Amino acid sequence: MFQPLYTADEMKDAEAGHDVDALMQRAGHAVAEEAMRRFPDVRRVELRAGKGANGGDGQIAADILSAQGRELVEDGGELVIDALLGTGLRGAPRDETAATIARINGDGARVLAVDIPSGVNASTGEVAGAAVRAEVTVTMHGWKVGLAVAPGRFHAGEVVVADIGLEHGDTEHRLVTPEILRLVPRKRAEDNKYSAGAVLVVGGARGMTGAAALTARAAFRADAGYVAIAAPEESLPVLETLVVEAVKRPLEDVFEAAKRARALALGPGLGRDKRELVRRLLTESELPAVVDADALHELEPFERDAPTVLTPHSGELARLLSEESAWVDAHRLEALRRAVERFRCVVLLKGADTLVGAPGEGPLVRGGSIPALATAGTGDVLTGVVAAFLAKGMEPRLAAAAAAAAHGLAAELAGKPAGLVAGDVVEALPAALQVPLVTALSKDPLR
Repeated sequence: MFQPLYTADEMKDAEAGHDVDALMQRAGHAVAEEAMRRFPDVRRVELRAGKGANGGDGQIAADILSAQGRELVEDGGELVIDALLGTGLRGAPRDETAATIARINGDGARVLAVDIPSGVNASTGEVAGAAVRAEVTVTMHGWKVGLAVAPGRFHAGEVVVADIGLEHGDTEHRLVTPEILRLVPRKRAEDNKYSAGAVLVVGGARGMTGAAALTARAAFRADAGYVAIAAPEESLPVLETLVVEAVKRPLEDVFEAAKRARALALGPGLGRDKRELVRRLLTESELPAVVDADALHELEPFERDAPTVLTPHSGELARLLSEESAWVDAHRLEALRRAVERFRCVVLLKGADTLVGAPGEGPLVRGGSIPALATAGTGDVLTGVVAAFLAKGMEPRLAAAAAAAAHGLAAELAGKPAGLVAGDVVEALPAALQVPLVTALSKDPLR
């Protein structure tokens, strides 16, 4: 269900008491073996190594490659082994190292990073200055936080984990695998449409009915038994044609409609003039709720005991934190922490590295980057999946993480690396929830 993600300090703890030289030998051999496997035709190898243990790992790898007939060169290598900085980096690289990183990135050679690309903070994924862009990273013992969280993950290339003989321990951050989907309750023989999961979608203003429709359809495809949409009166005829299975109610009847629901999906296409309605639903209703899109606009902290999940993208979260979206993109874990602290509920920060935070809990990271998901409406789909899982009684942190896993798997199973639309993701959700498929895919931590 989860795999450990290590910070630099957690790796130090894992290595404590072990023979450092033996660990370096294993690490160096792992790097050399991956270089020979992945780049069998490369003859000229350039080592860029620092003075620490990371540099020692790189030097051992280079010596092995030399013994295997590769030529070690000072400049102009076909393959560069990046062993400059390792996991101990805090802040930006110094000027001389930054210049070396710039040369590595600009030479056009293939790049293999040792443990983590130089310039990436292993504990946060932040990139404060120059950072190597690797084709592959051979990381020791387990994934580092900075290999899974943006922007660091975009520098890592493919990640290969090398076993160097350490025991796995608890980590604050954890990587979500498809195995989490086994926790999603399935319909039982004794269920009716309400007990199987009843969702009320609140949104669908004129011109934005598609958002509410996608959320409703996604909730159905995520195995909810009943879905209703509360929308402005003028939108109801359109919604009747878009989602025939859903019950439609005028927005003024939303509190009456909520009596049949087990979870709320607030915001898809709602319009930004409904702040007071959002506030009332959050403070007066005891239903679990997922809050997205327009319902996040100028949202203030609220008093609420019921399970609540906020699902902002970086721009929405930036506005909630009075920051710029670029700051959120550069400091995603810190932004998540601040949002959880401010709203005291589960926060799912959307992106290539979807992050889930909750009060008193370490962050969860959904691995896997599906570029095709960068298209209109996929966020509305995710909202519907979260709502369905909440309606089935899942704990909100796990519901959010499982929804992110199902969302990513569905996008992959849709089989359209280009031209994907949100409706494709909706239709692939049932396949993503199949247990045999989940078992097969769970071996890949980035799926």
